[in-house]
Amino acid sequence: MAPRCWRWWPWTAWPRTRPPPSESTQSFHQQFSTQEQTPQICVVGSGPAGFYTAQHLLKHHSRAHVDIYEKQLVPFGLVRFGVAPDHPEVKNVINTFTRTAHSDRCAFHGNVVVGRDVTVQELRDAYHAVVLSYGAEDHRGLEIPGEELPGVLSARAFVGWYNGLPENRKLAPDLSCDTAVVLGQGNVALDVARILLTPPEYLEKTDITEAALGALRQSQVKMVWIVGRRGPLQVAFTIKELREMIQLPGTRPILDPADFLGLQDRIKEVPRPRKRLTELLLQAATEKPGVAEAARRASASRAWGLRFFRSPQQVLPSPDGRRAAGIRLAVTRLEGVGEATRAVPTGAVEDLPCGLVLSSIGYKSRPIDPSVPFDPKLGVIPNMEGRVVDVPGLYCSGWVKRGPTGVITTTMTDSFVTGQILLQDLKAGLLPSGPRPGYAAIKALLGSRGVWPVSFSDWEKLDAEEVSRGQGAGKPREKLLDPQEMLRLLGR
Repeated sequence: MAPRCWRWWPWTAWPRTRPPPSESTQSFHQQFSTQEQTPQICVVGSGPAGFYTAQHLLKHHSRAHVDIYEKQLVPFGLVRFGVAPDHPEVKNVINTFTRTAHSDRCAFHGNVVVGRDVTVQELRDAYHAVVLSYGAEDHRGLEIPGEELPGVLSARAFVGWYNGLPENRKLAPDLSCDTAVVLGQGNVALDVARILLTPPEYLEKTDITEAALGALRQSQVKMVWIVGRRGPLQVAFTIKELREMIQLPGTRPILDPADFLGLQDRIKEVPRPRKRLTELLLQAATEKPGVAEAARRASASRAWGLRFFRSPQQVLPSPDGRRAAGIRLAVTRLEGVGEATRAVPTGAVEDLPCGLVLSSIGYKSRPIDPSVPFDPKLGVIPNMEGRVVDVPGLYCSGWVKRGPTGVITTTMTDSFVTGQILLQDLKAGLLPSGPRPGYAAIKALLGSRGVWPVSFSDWEKLDAEEVSRGQGAGKPREKLLDPQEMLRLLGR
Protein backbone atom coordinates (compact mmCIF):
# COMPACT_ATOMS: atom_id res chain seq x y z
CA MET A 1 0.00 0.00 0.00
CA ALA A 2 2.34 2.66 -1.23
CA PRO A 3 0.82 6.14 -1.03
CA ARG A 4 2.19 8.99 -3.07
CA CYS A 5 5.83 9.82 -2.49
CA TRP A 6 6.50 12.33 0.28
CA ARG A 7 9.93 13.16 1.64
CA TRP A 8 12.96 11.43 3.06
CA TRP A 9 13.38 11.92 6.78
CA PRO A 10 16.70 12.70 8.50
CA TRP A 11 18.01 9.13 8.53
CA THR A 12 19.10 9.59 4.91
CA ALA A 13 21.57 12.24 5.96
CA TRP A 14 24.33 9.79 6.90
CA PRO A 15 27.93 10.96 6.44
CA ARG A 16 29.21 9.90 3.04
CA THR A 17 31.81 7.67 4.64
CA ARG A 18 29.22 5.70 6.60
CA PRO A 19 26.35 4.28 4.55
CA PRO A 20 23.09 3.36 6.30
CA PRO A 21 23.43 -0.06 7.93
CA SER A 22 21.60 -3.03 6.46
CA GLU A 23 20.71 -6.46 7.79
CA SER A 24 24.06 -7.69 6.46
CA THR A 25 25.95 -5.27 8.72
CA GLN A 26 28.47 -6.95 11.00
CA SER A 27 26.66 -8.53 13.92
CA PHE A 28 26.70 -7.00 17.36
CA HIS A 29 26.80 -10.42 19.04
CA GLN A 30 30.43 -10.22 20.13
CA GLN A 31 30.06 -6.67 21.42
CA PHE A 32 27.26 -7.65 23.79
CA SER A 33 28.10 -11.25 24.65
CA THR A 34 29.90 -10.35 27.87
CA GLN A 35 26.98 -8.39 29.29
CA GLU A 36 24.90 -10.24 31.84
CA GLN A 37 21.97 -7.86 31.61
CA THR A 38 19.05 -8.82 29.37
CA PRO A 39 17.90 -5.68 27.58
CA GLN A 40 14.12 -5.48 27.74
CA ILE A 41 12.86 -3.68 24.63
CA CYS A 42 9.31 -3.11 23.49
CA VAL A 43 8.04 -2.29 20.02
CA VAL A 44 4.64 -0.66 19.52
CA GLY A 45 3.05 -1.83 16.27
CA SER A 46 3.26 -5.19 14.51
CA GLY A 47 3.36 -4.11 10.89
CA PRO A 48 6.52 -4.31 8.76
CA ALA A 49 8.29 -1.54 10.70
CA GLY A 50 7.65 -3.24 14.04
CA PHE A 51 8.65 -6.72 12.93
CA TYR A 52 11.74 -5.61 11.04
CA THR A 53 12.90 -3.58 14.03
CA ALA A 54 12.40 -6.60 16.29
CA GLN A 55 14.18 -8.85 13.79
CA HIS A 56 17.25 -6.61 13.73
CA LEU A 57 17.43 -6.31 17.51
CA LEU A 58 17.14 -10.07 18.04
CA LYS A 59 19.69 -10.89 15.36
CA HIS A 60 22.33 -8.43 16.53
CA HIS A 61 22.01 -8.86 20.30
CA SER A 62 22.12 -12.39 21.66
CA ARG A 63 20.36 -11.52 24.94
CA ALA A 64 17.81 -8.89 23.99
CA HIS A 65 14.15 -9.67 24.64
CA VAL A 66 11.58 -7.88 22.48
CA ASP A 67 7.87 -7.51 23.25
CA ILE A 68 5.65 -6.37 20.37
CA TYR A 69 2.41 -4.58 21.32
CA GLU A 70 -0.45 -4.28 18.82
CA LYS A 71 -3.89 -2.66 19.12
CA GLN A 72 -5.51 -5.18 16.75
CA LEU A 73 -6.08 -8.77 17.88
CA VAL A 74 -4.04 -9.95 14.90
CA PRO A 75 -0.52 -9.09 13.71
CA PHE A 76 1.11 -7.84 10.49
CA GLY A 77 -0.48 -4.41 10.05
CA LEU A 78 -0.66 -3.19 6.47
CA VAL A 79 0.62 -6.50 5.10
CA ARG A 80 -2.71 -7.97 6.20
CA PHE A 81 -4.93 -4.90 5.95
CA GLY A 82 -3.31 -2.82 3.19
CA VAL A 83 -1.87 -5.11 0.53
CA ALA A 84 -4.42 -5.77 -2.21
CA PRO A 85 -5.97 -9.27 -2.16
CA ASP A 86 -4.84 -9.89 -5.74
CA HIS A 87 -1.20 -9.34 -4.71
CA PRO A 88 -0.66 -12.45 -2.56
CA GLU A 89 3.07 -12.60 -3.34
CA VAL A 90 3.63 -9.37 -1.39
CA LYS A 91 2.18 -11.05 1.70
CA ASN A 92 4.86 -13.75 1.73
CA VAL A 93 6.85 -11.50 4.06
CA ILE A 94 4.48 -12.76 6.78
CA ASN A 95 6.56 -15.96 6.83
CA THR A 96 9.62 -13.94 7.86
CA PHE A 97 7.66 -12.11 10.54
CA THR A 98 6.30 -15.40 11.88
CA ARG A 99 9.85 -16.76 12.32
CA THR A 100 10.68 -13.63 14.33
CA ALA A 101 7.58 -14.08 16.50
CA HIS A 102 8.54 -17.71 17.17
CA SER A 103 11.85 -16.68 18.73
CA ASP A 104 12.00 -17.53 22.42
CA ARG A 105 13.20 -13.94 22.96
CA CYS A 106 10.19 -12.37 21.28
CA ALA A 107 6.55 -12.09 22.38
CA PHE A 108 3.48 -10.66 20.69
CA HIS A 109 0.78 -8.93 22.75
CA GLY A 110 -2.26 -8.06 20.65
CA ASN A 111 -5.47 -6.32 21.74
CA VAL A 112 -3.44 -3.72 23.66
CA VAL A 113 -4.00 -0.07 22.74
CA VAL A 114 -0.94 1.93 23.77
CA GLY A 115 -2.04 5.39 24.87
CA ARG A 116 -5.31 3.99 26.25
CA ASP A 117 -4.73 0.61 27.94
CA VAL A 118 -1.16 1.47 28.90
CA THR A 119 0.76 4.74 28.59
CA VAL A 120 4.06 5.26 26.84
CA GLN A 121 5.55 6.39 30.16
CA GLU A 122 4.50 3.11 31.77
CA LEU A 123 6.24 1.25 28.95
CA ARG A 124 9.36 3.39 29.40
CA ASP A 125 9.36 2.58 33.12
CA ALA A 126 9.15 -1.15 32.39
CA TYR A 127 11.65 -1.40 29.51
CA HIS A 128 15.18 -0.27 28.74
CA ALA A 129 14.00 1.11 25.40
CA VAL A 130 10.69 1.68 23.60
CA VAL A 131 10.31 1.81 19.81
CA LEU A 132 7.18 3.38 18.32
CA SER A 133 6.41 1.69 14.98
CA TYR A 134 2.65 2.12 14.80
CA GLY A 135 2.50 3.47 11.26
CA ALA A 136 0.04 5.88 9.68
CA GLU A 137 -3.44 4.95 10.87
CA ASP A 138 -5.39 7.89 9.47
CA HIS A 139 -6.00 9.53 6.10
CA ARG A 140 -5.53 13.09 4.94
CA GLY A 141 -8.82 14.91 4.51
CA LEU A 142 -9.75 16.76 1.33
CA GLU A 143 -10.73 19.88 3.27
CA ILE A 144 -13.23 20.94 0.60
CA PRO A 145 -16.99 21.60 0.76
CA GLY A 146 -19.14 18.50 0.43
CA GLU A 147 -16.60 15.91 1.54
CA GLU A 148 -18.96 14.89 4.35
CA LEU A 149 -21.64 13.77 1.85
CA PRO A 150 -22.59 10.09 1.59
CA GLY A 151 -20.69 8.63 -1.34
CA VAL A 152 -17.39 10.24 -0.34
CA LEU A 153 -14.97 7.81 1.30
CA SER A 154 -11.30 7.67 2.10
CA ALA A 155 -9.39 5.12 0.05
CA ARG A 156 -7.91 3.96 3.35
CA ALA A 157 -11.36 2.99 4.66
CA PHE A 158 -12.27 1.34 1.33
CA VAL A 159 -9.06 -0.71 1.40
CA GLY A 160 -9.76 -1.62 5.03
CA TRP A 161 -13.27 -2.73 4.04
CA TYR A 162 -12.25 -5.18 1.35
CA ASN A 163 -9.22 -6.35 3.37
CA GLY A 164 -11.13 -7.10 6.57
CA LEU A 165 -9.96 -4.34 8.91
CA PRO A 166 -12.42 -4.66 11.81
CA GLU A 167 -13.07 -0.92 12.12
CA ASN A 168 -14.15 -0.77 8.45
CA ARG A 169 -16.21 -3.96 8.26
CA LYS A 170 -19.52 -2.06 8.28
CA LEU A 171 -18.52 0.52 5.66
CA ALA A 172 -21.06 -0.71 3.04
CA PRO A 173 -20.00 1.55 0.12
CA ASP A 174 -22.78 2.30 -2.34
CA LEU A 175 -21.63 0.88 -5.68
CA SER A 176 -24.91 1.52 -7.51
CA CYS A 177 -23.47 4.39 -9.59
CA ASP A 178 -21.81 3.96 -12.97
CA THR A 179 -18.88 6.34 -12.42
CA ALA A 180 -16.38 6.59 -9.56
CA VAL A 181 -13.61 9.14 -9.07
CA VAL A 182 -10.39 8.39 -7.23
CA LEU A 183 -8.51 11.48 -6.09
CA GLY A 184 -4.76 10.85 -6.08
CA GLN A 185 -2.40 9.03 -8.40
CA GLY A 186 -0.40 6.72 -6.17
CA ASN A 187 -0.38 2.95 -5.85
CA VAL A 188 -3.30 2.98 -3.40
CA ALA A 189 -5.37 4.91 -5.95
CA LEU A 190 -4.62 2.26 -8.57
CA ASP A 191 -5.34 -0.51 -6.07
CA VAL A 192 -8.86 0.72 -5.35
CA ALA A 193 -9.55 1.43 -9.02
CA ARG A 194 -8.37 -2.06 -9.95
CA ILE A 195 -10.50 -3.73 -7.27
CA LEU A 196 -13.55 -1.74 -8.41
CA LEU A 197 -13.09 -2.84 -12.03
CA THR A 198 -11.72 -6.38 -11.74
CA PRO A 199 -14.29 -9.01 -12.78
CA PRO A 200 -15.39 -10.64 -9.49
CA GLU A 201 -14.50 -14.12 -10.71
CA TYR A 202 -10.85 -13.05 -10.68
CA LEU A 203 -11.11 -12.15 -6.99
CA GLU A 204 -12.97 -15.27 -5.82
CA LYS A 205 -9.78 -17.19 -5.02
CA THR A 206 -8.13 -14.35 -3.08
CA ASP A 207 -8.47 -13.45 0.60
CA ILE A 208 -10.85 -10.56 -0.13
CA THR A 209 -13.69 -10.61 2.39
CA GLU A 210 -16.91 -12.35 1.39
CA ALA A 211 -18.90 -9.18 2.14
CA ALA A 212 -16.74 -7.13 -0.22
CA LEU A 213 -16.88 -9.79 -2.91
CA GLY A 214 -20.67 -9.89 -2.67
CA ALA A 215 -20.89 -6.10 -3.02
CA LEU A 216 -18.52 -6.10 -6.00
CA ARG A 217 -20.60 -8.77 -7.71
CA GLN A 218 -23.57 -6.36 -7.54
CA SER A 219 -21.52 -3.27 -8.43
CA GLN A 220 -22.76 -1.01 -11.24
CA VAL A 221 -19.47 0.90 -11.51
CA LYS A 222 -18.31 0.87 -15.13
CA MET A 223 -15.98 3.87 -15.25
CA VAL A 224 -13.25 4.99 -12.83
CA TRP A 225 -11.41 8.30 -13.24
CA ILE A 226 -8.08 8.59 -11.41
CA VAL A 227 -7.42 12.29 -10.87
CA GLY A 228 -4.13 14.06 -10.12
CA ARG A 229 -3.30 17.71 -9.59
CA ARG A 230 -0.02 17.45 -11.52
CA GLY A 231 1.02 15.78 -14.78
CA PRO A 232 2.25 12.44 -16.16
CA LEU A 233 5.82 13.08 -15.00
CA GLN A 234 4.67 13.44 -11.38
CA VAL A 235 2.46 10.37 -10.90
CA ALA A 236 3.32 8.44 -7.73
CA PHE A 237 2.30 4.94 -8.81
CA THR A 238 4.85 2.41 -10.04
CA ILE A 239 5.18 0.64 -13.37
CA LYS A 240 3.97 -2.73 -12.04
CA GLU A 241 0.65 -1.27 -10.91
CA LEU A 242 0.24 0.70 -14.15
CA ARG A 243 0.89 -2.39 -16.26
CA GLU A 244 -1.75 -4.28 -14.27
CA MET A 245 -4.29 -1.55 -14.99
CA ILE A 246 -3.52 -1.50 -18.71
CA GLN A 247 -3.90 -5.29 -18.92
CA LEU A 248 -6.92 -5.56 -16.62
CA PRO A 249 -9.42 -8.06 -18.09
CA GLY A 250 -12.65 -6.58 -19.38
CA THR A 251 -11.44 -2.98 -19.19
CA ARG A 252 -9.89 -0.40 -21.48
CA PRO A 253 -7.74 2.64 -20.65
CA ILE A 254 -8.76 6.18 -21.59
CA LEU A 255 -5.79 8.52 -21.87
CA ASP A 256 -5.78 11.89 -23.62
CA PRO A 257 -2.80 12.15 -26.02
CA ALA A 258 -2.84 15.94 -25.50
CA ASP A 259 -1.66 15.40 -21.91
CA PHE A 260 1.54 13.86 -23.24
CA LEU A 261 2.58 16.43 -25.85
CA GLY A 262 6.30 17.17 -25.70
CA LEU A 263 6.88 14.52 -23.07
CA GLN A 264 9.11 12.34 -25.27
CA ASP A 265 11.89 14.93 -25.20
CA ARG A 266 11.51 15.75 -21.51
CA ILE A 267 11.90 12.18 -20.25
CA LYS A 268 15.40 11.70 -21.65
CA GLU A 269 17.03 13.12 -18.54
CA VAL A 270 14.77 11.70 -15.82
CA PRO A 271 15.88 8.70 -13.69
CA ARG A 272 15.44 5.30 -15.33
CA PRO A 273 12.44 4.06 -13.26
CA ARG A 274 10.54 7.27 -13.98
CA LYS A 275 11.56 7.10 -17.65
CA ARG A 276 10.27 3.52 -18.04
CA LEU A 277 7.01 4.40 -16.30
CA THR A 278 6.45 7.47 -18.48
CA GLU A 279 7.30 5.54 -21.65
CA LEU A 280 4.61 3.01 -20.77
CA LEU A 281 2.12 5.82 -20.21
CA LEU A 282 3.09 7.38 -23.54
CA GLN A 283 2.72 4.06 -25.32
CA ALA A 284 -0.74 3.48 -23.84
CA ALA A 285 -1.86 7.00 -24.70
CA THR A 286 -0.43 7.54 -28.18
CA GLU A 287 0.36 4.24 -29.89
CA LYS A 288 -2.25 2.44 -31.93
CA PRO A 289 -2.92 -0.96 -30.31
CA GLY A 290 -2.40 -4.17 -32.27
CA VAL A 291 -5.30 -6.13 -33.72
CA ALA A 292 -5.72 -8.42 -30.70
CA GLU A 293 -5.44 -5.59 -28.17
CA ALA A 294 -7.81 -3.39 -30.16
CA ALA A 295 -10.37 -6.20 -30.22
CA ARG A 296 -9.97 -6.73 -26.49
CA ARG A 297 -10.54 -3.05 -25.78
CA ALA A 298 -13.51 -2.88 -28.11
CA SER A 299 -15.22 -5.69 -26.22
CA ALA A 300 -14.46 -4.26 -22.78
CA SER A 301 -17.50 -3.34 -20.71
CA ARG A 302 -15.57 -1.21 -18.23
CA ALA A 303 -13.01 1.58 -18.49
CA TRP A 304 -10.60 3.67 -16.45
CA GLY A 305 -8.84 6.91 -17.20
CA LEU A 306 -6.19 9.25 -15.86
CA ARG A 307 -7.13 12.92 -15.51
CA PHE A 308 -4.14 15.19 -15.06
CA PHE A 309 -3.83 18.83 -13.97
CA ARG A 310 -7.00 18.69 -11.88
CA SER A 311 -7.41 19.53 -8.20
CA PRO A 312 -10.60 18.84 -6.18
CA GLN A 313 -12.46 22.01 -5.27
CA GLN A 314 -15.93 20.86 -4.16
CA VAL A 315 -18.01 17.69 -3.96
CA LEU A 316 -21.27 18.40 -5.75
CA PRO A 317 -24.49 17.19 -4.08
CA SER A 318 -27.42 15.42 -5.72
CA PRO A 319 -30.55 17.56 -6.32
CA ASP A 320 -31.99 16.47 -2.98
CA GLY A 321 -28.68 17.20 -1.26
CA ARG A 322 -28.49 13.73 0.23
CA ARG A 323 -25.43 12.32 -1.49
CA ALA A 324 -22.50 13.04 -3.81
CA ALA A 325 -23.37 13.44 -7.48
CA GLY A 326 -20.15 14.86 -8.87
CA ILE A 327 -16.96 16.71 -8.16
CA ARG A 328 -15.82 20.17 -9.22
CA LEU A 329 -12.19 20.18 -10.29
CA ALA A 330 -9.93 23.21 -10.57
CA VAL A 331 -7.82 23.07 -13.73
CA THR A 332 -4.16 23.48 -12.79
CA ARG A 333 -0.83 24.20 -14.42
CA LEU A 334 2.68 23.45 -13.22
CA GLU A 335 5.16 25.93 -11.79
CA GLY A 336 8.76 25.22 -10.83
CA VAL A 337 11.11 22.47 -11.94
CA GLY A 338 12.11 19.04 -10.69
CA GLU A 339 10.97 18.05 -7.20
CA ALA A 340 9.82 21.63 -6.58
CA THR A 341 7.16 21.39 -9.30
CA ARG A 342 3.78 22.36 -7.91
CA ALA A 343 0.27 22.68 -9.29
CA VAL A 344 -1.41 26.09 -9.23
CA PRO A 345 -5.01 26.84 -10.24
CA THR A 346 -5.57 28.51 -13.61
CA GLY A 347 -9.00 29.84 -12.64
CA ALA A 348 -10.84 27.39 -14.88
CA VAL A 349 -13.00 24.62 -13.41
CA GLU A 350 -14.80 21.55 -14.71
CA ASP A 351 -17.51 19.38 -13.20
CA LEU A 352 -17.19 15.60 -13.35
CA PRO A 353 -20.39 13.62 -12.63
CA CYS A 354 -19.92 10.60 -10.34
CA GLY A 355 -21.68 8.79 -7.53
CA LEU A 356 -18.61 7.65 -5.60
CA VAL A 357 -15.55 9.67 -4.59
CA LEU A 358 -12.55 7.91 -3.06
CA SER A 359 -9.91 10.17 -1.56
CA SER A 360 -6.41 8.75 -1.91
CA ILE A 361 -4.21 11.77 -1.20
CA GLY A 362 -2.14 10.18 1.55
CA TYR A 363 -2.05 8.52 4.93
CA LYS A 364 -1.01 10.24 8.14
CA SER A 365 0.07 9.20 11.60
CA ARG A 366 -1.68 10.18 14.80
CA PRO A 367 -0.12 11.29 18.08
CA ILE A 368 -0.14 8.27 20.36
CA ASP A 369 0.34 9.77 23.81
CA PRO A 370 0.68 13.33 25.22
CA SER A 371 4.17 12.48 26.49
CA VAL A 372 5.49 11.80 22.98
CA PRO A 373 6.53 14.75 20.77
CA PHE A 374 4.55 14.94 17.52
CA ASP A 375 4.73 17.20 14.47
CA PRO A 376 1.12 17.56 13.27
CA LYS A 377 2.14 19.32 10.07
CA LEU A 378 4.50 16.58 8.88
CA GLY A 379 2.56 13.84 10.67
CA VAL A 380 5.68 12.31 12.22
CA ILE A 381 7.42 11.97 15.56
CA PRO A 382 10.38 14.40 15.51
CA ASN A 383 13.51 12.27 15.47
CA MET A 384 17.12 12.01 14.46
CA GLU A 385 17.98 8.67 12.86
CA GLY A 386 15.13 7.12 14.84
CA ARG A 387 15.95 8.69 18.22
CA VAL A 388 12.93 10.64 19.41
CA VAL A 389 14.00 14.22 20.01
CA ASP A 390 14.56 15.08 23.70
CA VAL A 391 13.24 11.72 24.99
CA PRO A 392 16.16 9.38 25.79
CA GLY A 393 15.33 5.70 25.41
CA LEU A 394 12.43 6.37 23.04
CA TYR A 395 12.78 5.53 19.34
CA CYS A 396 10.63 5.28 16.23
CA SER A 397 10.67 3.45 12.91
CA GLY A 398 8.58 3.22 9.76
CA TRP A 399 5.98 5.68 8.60
CA VAL A 400 5.61 7.41 11.97
CA LYS A 401 9.33 8.13 11.72
CA ARG A 402 9.67 9.35 8.14
CA GLY A 403 6.15 9.86 6.75
CA PRO A 404 4.00 7.47 4.69
CA THR A 405 6.32 6.83 1.78
CA GLY A 406 7.95 3.85 0.17
CA VAL A 407 7.28 0.15 -0.03
CA ILE A 408 7.96 -2.73 2.37
CA THR A 409 11.68 -2.91 1.49
CA THR A 410 11.99 0.83 2.22
CA THR A 411 10.50 0.22 5.65
CA MET A 412 12.83 -2.73 6.21
CA THR A 413 15.96 -0.64 5.63
CA ASP A 414 14.58 2.21 7.73
CA SER A 415 13.73 -0.15 10.62
CA PHE A 416 17.20 -1.72 10.54
CA VAL A 417 18.64 1.80 10.93
CA THR A 418 16.55 2.42 14.04
CA GLY A 419 17.54 -0.98 15.47
CA GLN A 420 21.20 -0.24 14.80
CA ILE A 421 20.99 3.18 16.49
CA LEU A 422 19.28 1.68 19.54
CA LEU A 423 21.99 -0.97 19.91
CA GLN A 424 24.70 1.67 19.56
CA ASP A 425 23.08 3.66 22.38
CA LEU A 426 22.84 0.52 24.50
CA LYS A 427 26.53 -0.25 23.98
CA ALA A 428 27.46 3.36 24.76
CA GLY A 429 25.63 3.20 28.10
CA LEU A 430 23.02 5.76 27.08
CA LEU A 431 20.07 3.59 28.13
CA PRO A 432 18.97 2.84 31.71
CA SER A 433 21.23 0.46 33.60
CA GLY A 434 20.08 -2.33 35.87
CA PRO A 435 17.27 -4.82 35.29
CA ARG A 436 13.83 -3.82 34.05
CA PRO A 437 10.68 -5.92 34.62
CA GLY A 438 9.48 -5.78 31.00
CA TYR A 439 6.17 -7.51 30.30
CA ALA A 440 5.75 -8.74 33.86
CA ALA A 441 4.99 -5.20 35.01
CA ILE A 442 2.78 -4.40 32.01
CA LYS A 443 0.84 -7.67 32.36
CA ALA A 444 -0.09 -6.72 35.92
CA LEU A 445 -1.22 -3.27 34.81
CA LEU A 446 -3.32 -4.66 31.95
CA GLY A 447 -4.88 -7.27 34.24
CA SER A 448 -5.90 -4.61 36.73
CA ARG A 449 -7.53 -2.67 33.86
CA GLY A 450 -9.49 -5.58 32.45
CA VAL A 451 -7.43 -5.85 29.25
CA TRP A 452 -6.93 -9.33 27.76
CA PRO A 453 -3.80 -9.48 25.59
CA VAL A 454 -3.71 -11.91 22.68
CA SER A 455 -0.54 -13.97 22.21
CA PHE A 456 1.02 -15.15 18.96
CA SER A 457 -0.16 -18.69 19.68
CA ASP A 458 -3.66 -17.23 20.06
CA TRP A 459 -3.24 -15.62 16.64
CA GLU A 460 -2.21 -18.98 15.19
CA LYS A 461 -5.51 -20.44 16.41
CA LEU A 462 -7.39 -17.63 14.66
CA ASP A 463 -5.20 -18.12 11.59
CA ALA A 464 -6.12 -21.82 11.46
CA GLU A 465 -9.80 -20.93 11.75
CA GLU A 466 -9.55 -18.43 8.89
CA VAL A 467 -7.75 -20.94 6.66
CA SER A 468 -10.35 -23.59 7.49
CA ARG A 469 -13.23 -21.24 6.61
CA GLY A 470 -11.58 -20.33 3.33
CA GLN A 471 -11.00 -23.91 2.18
CA GLY A 472 -14.65 -24.53 1.37
CA ALA A 473 -14.67 -21.63 -1.08
CA GLY A 474 -11.23 -22.36 -2.51
CA LYS A 475 -9.79 -19.25 -0.88
CA PRO A 476 -6.50 -19.01 1.07
CA ARG A 477 -8.54 -17.79 4.05
CA GLU A 478 -11.81 -16.13 5.04
CA LYS A 479 -10.79 -13.36 7.40
CA LEU A 480 -12.44 -12.96 10.77
CA LEU A 481 -13.88 -9.46 10.97
CA ASP A 482 -15.46 -9.16 14.42
CA PRO A 483 -13.10 -8.77 17.41
CA GLN A 484 -15.78 -10.14 19.75
CA GLU A 485 -16.05 -13.30 17.66
CA MET A 486 -12.29 -13.63 17.73
CA LEU A 487 -12.24 -13.39 21.51
CA ARG A 488 -15.03 -15.99 21.76
CA LEU A 489 -13.05 -18.37 19.58
CA LEU A 490 -10.17 -17.92 22.01
CA GLY A 491 -12.39 -18.68 24.99
CA ARG A 492 -12.30 -15.13 26.37
